[in-house]
Amino acid sequence: MPSNIHPQAMFDPIPPDLDLSALVEKTPNFDYVIRISTDQIRELGLQEFEKLVLLHVIQGGKPLVVEGWESDLPPWLYSSTWMQDNLGKKQEQVRDISNHTNIPMTIGHYLNSLEKLTRQWTPTNFRDPKRQRLYLKDIDCPEAWDHQLREYIPQTLLYLNNCVGEKGGPGSVHERDKYNHPVMGKGIAPAGDLMSNLPPEMRAENMMCYIGHEGTYTPAHREMCATVGQNIMVETSDVSKGEKPGSSIWFMTETKDREVVSEYFLSMLGHDIEVENHFAQIVAWKKAPFPVYIVEQKVGDFILIPPLAPHQVWNRGTRTMKVAWNRTTVETLEMALYEALPRARMVCRDEQYKCKAIVFYSLLKYYNDLQKAEKEEESGFGAYQSEPVRFAPRVRQLQRDFKRLFGLYKTILVSEMFSPDMPKEKNVEFIPFDSNITCSYCRCNIFNRFLTCKTCVGELQNGDENTYDICMDCYAMGRSCACLSNLQWVEQWKWTELTKRYDVWRGMVLYIDGYVDNTSPQTLEVERKNSGKKPIAQICQEQLKKRPWRDIMKPHVLDPLPGDSDVEPEADDEGRPKRRKGAKRQSLAGKKRHSTCHICKKLEADWKLAFCTTCPLSYCYGTLWRAFDIKPEKIMETLDWQCPKCRFICSCGACRRLNSKQIPYQPKGTLLGHDTRMVADPRSVESLVDFSRTNLAWLRGEEDTAPRDSVRMKKLMEKAQAEKSRDEMLEEDTDMGQHMDIRPAGDAIDPALLPSGDGGIVPTAAMFEDSNLTATINVDMNPAFVSPTDLLKEPNDSIYPDPQDIPRERMMGIGYYKQRNDADKILFDAPDAFANDEHQDAAYPRLQSDSEEGLPVRQNNKRQRESLKGRVDEAHLQFQAAQKKQKLSDAKREGKFFMTKNRLEGGKACRVKLLLPNHKEFLGRLEVFGEEVPRHNPRPGRSLSRKEPLVVDSMVVTSDVREDPVYLDDEEDEEPEVNTITVVRSNPRVSISAPDQEDTVVVEPQKPKGRPPKPPVSASTVPSPAFKSPETQRRGPGRPPKTQVSPPPVPEPSLSNPETLRRGPGRPRRSDVFVTTDHTPANGATTTADPRT
Repeated sequence: MPSNIHPQAMFDPIPPDLDLSALVEKTPNFDYVIRISTDQIRELGLQEFEKLVLLHVIQGGKPLVVEGWESDLPPWLYSSTWMQDNLGKKQEQVRDISNHTNIPMTIGHYLNSLEKLTRQWTPTNFRDPKRQRLYLKDIDCPEAWDHQLREYIPQTLLYLNNCVGEKGGPGSVHERDKYNHPVMGKGIAPAGDLMSNLPPEMRAENMMCYIGHEGTYTPAHREMCATVGQNIMVETSDVSKGEKPGSSIWFMTETKDREVVSEYFLSMLGHDIEVENHFAQIVAWKKAPFPVYIVEQKVGDFILIPPLAPHQVWNRGTRTMKVAWNRTTVETLEMALYEALPRARMVCRDEQYKCKAIVFYSLLKYYNDLQKAEKEEESGFGAYQSEPVRFAPRVRQLQRDFKRLFGLYKTILVSEMFSPDMPKEKNVEFIPFDSNITCSYCRCNIFNRFLTCKTCVGELQNGDENTYDICMDCYAMGRSCACLSNLQWVEQWKWTELTKRYDVWRGMVLYIDGYVDNTSPQTLEVERKNSGKKPIAQICQEQLKKRPWRDIMKPHVLDPLPGDSDVEPEADDEGRPKRRKGAKRQSLAGKKRHSTCHICKKLEADWKLAFCTTCPLSYCYGTLWRAFDIKPEKIMETLDWQCPKCRFICSCGACRRLNSKQIPYQPKGTLLGHDTRMVADPRSVESLVDFSRTNLAWLRGEEDTAPRDSVRMKKLMEKAQAEKSRDEMLEEDTDMGQHMDIRPAGDAIDPALLPSGDGGIVPTAAMFEDSNLTATINVDMNPAFVSPTDLLKEPNDSIYPDPQDIPRERMMGIGYYKQRNDADKILFDAPDAFANDEHQDAAYPRLQSDSEEGLPVRQNNKRQRESLKGRVDEAHLQFQAAQKKQKLSDAKREGKFFMTKNRLEGGKACRVKLLLPNHKEFLGRLEVFGEEVPRHNPRPGRSLSRKEPLVVDSMVVTSDVREDPVYLDDEEDEEPEVNTITVVRSNPRVSISAPDQEDTVVVEPQKPKGRPPKPPVSASTVPSPAFKSPETQRRGPGRPPKTQVSPPPVPEPSLSNPETLRRGPGRPRRSDVFVTTDHTPANGATTTADPRT
């Protein structure tokens, strides 16, 4: 995922004695979340409370806390004792946050260990990275807890609530209760959670329970698929029982500040919030240019989290027990399809909620409800009511939701329409929809049409086929298997069935409106023409014809570029190379298939370039994405695409010198870059754009000294403030169908699902807006707006300089360089200058230019270019000195001082005199350590002294689940894996389950030597990219993923044989416990477990 070649804000824990109230009072941008009590809800009524949630949380985007539920939570039910008695033997995966692994453990064993895990944290050692943070998260909520919550939580907020209507309301019918007595059912009304409209086998189970202790946390993240998050604290540790009081600290933001928060995390902290792997420091929140809302959640506090709003949680005390679930509404579906899913696709995050399927099945259910209301009104059953059924408030709300859902369904179908000008697709494979087919690259759920490769088909262990399926959005972005082309179409619904339902539901929309005008929904063909762009299915059809097919069964040999040859040229008598026959003809043929990018001047194949429709220039998709914020599918869908030069926003120096009207485009945000190869299917490639690269070379701004001063941050803050002001000016409408305009700007929207104000499809907007740049800026007079291509020129003084050799005058994680050295200083992890980032080509901009002294960079075997000569930034010099000092201190501690120092100061050879002990000194040292004195001289150059054990002042909690032992290879220089430790306890051995006894634990980072007679399991220490946990990659029976299993090791001598353990003269090493492996497929790292605990 993100690279470590730039500074990133480090993880800084929250001290146990933090005074939260004083922190909020002293920090200007901190404020408490608005709280309301359960008594106020009863006074307002359920409908008014539902309206408050809609206006304040969903549309307003602000968090809300409902307090006072502790009186409705029975203490005997919501307690650790009840969970011990009923679920104590159930095995779960406990998350080891520090080591990024999962540990199999029973719930009872984990609850018994919470007191020990909490006692290890004090105000003086809370920053110790070696202490354990074990978090029992994402486990299924007990059914008894769920049933009790349904008795008191308002029905509009319940999990999988399929109707918010009142009993006996309009359209209600008689039903049978659990005693088979006739009762009046609920009236016609929309669902509180649209997930309930899916068939039971397609629903995502997200009613979860979280149990944590002091020091556990959830990193900054958004709720999945833009859903509304709901979290209630049901039980905490009690002071009266000698425990530390439990609570959770929430750092929350607003939905309308989401772009500002994202840019702040990228530019200031060096993290991408979409990856969900960073817990921001308190100091970072204090310096944030947006309001931060604080909540200290205690028992009975029910938190409502707005969609798309970043937030993070920190647990305090001995024990916190929370129940959480998510709800999907029409508003959140719109935000998911237009913004959340495209962002998740970039980082390859699972789509658990199947949003497009929810749209389809919700329309199916709502249409039946509206038909029932129509029949009831025609039959005269509504005559006893004060108004017709269709005019009832809940029915009117259902009608509005139906129209909005139909707008989403329309854009989905239009995006999947084939081109009418191309030959009809034949041999389209049909697979009935079961909601289990996901994209092999981005892992999103596929609703209908997709592409599959018949060549890249593997076989699973159970004999099933492991197919390679790619969604249309990924294929348009250039993501696919190595074949690139010759893929086959697959659909899960008959197209005639989908279009037939479209026509029926369109008739219902016309019936609800009661009139037909220009805003009324049209037929699919008319809607496709009115869109003004190509559907994503048509784009895939065209790209299948353009992209070449590669036979993966044969070794891939790159075609030689014009003028290049791998054959040594023949020389004449005078030593001059002879001209080969046919060379000119091959060069012309190659030039016909290749063109040059206008910006980077690289010669690429024509199918990798975007050609302008008004001029002969071409641009590579990588430059357009990083320098102009244009995705490949955005260009492909435009009927008449104009290049940046024709739009007068080209960044190259030649265009600006020839035309004074050219104003360089400034990217709207920072791109961190994501290497998705470890997440996507290992058969995948990116053929058009390398999305792992950043756009730092294209970010210009001499005011980037603080996040508030950057031009990008100011524009995002102005946009967020304008949205907030617009909502404040809106008067409260008694109608509950009001909704906000959630259409994001730029390429954050799914290009295939861009809606108009009336729910239809509008023509493609201009890709570049003049509002992003100051109109009064004179490019010739203002040197601030200098293109990266002007910073460095070729030796031949070309007017098209290469932007790849631009020195880094601004780096990711700007807070590392631009902050005062005071108490409120954000702590950073320095970039790893020795990181072997293989996917980063040396020709691209690196951390800094090669000419800067003191900073070691990777060896670049390619042709070096001249660097920009000028004053080096003082912040960079300080960074280099601090980095060098830190590396030398670390190397001295590891015994690699001379090697590291020599490497930092030029890489010259040095001589080191090693003093080896003589025979008598060596025997004396062995006697000191209690070792047996050998009868012969020790092996030269090999020390038998034992490493100093690392003493930890707390009991290490290990798994209580017995697992098969795994034996590691005895390589000398290999460092131990994470959690591969040997625990040595003082005699007698004490079980971890005994709470009254606690001994000092000596942790020796050593591996047991020797080899087992039989290999029970695979001992591969490097996780395969395709080896993912069920939490990370959930796939159903439709298209299972490929699983790679390492071959078993060769049987070797047993550990139990003392002769095998000898490593030369002296006593063998001792090991008191087995080394077992963590069978969690997400990591493959090994953990220790005592089989007797």
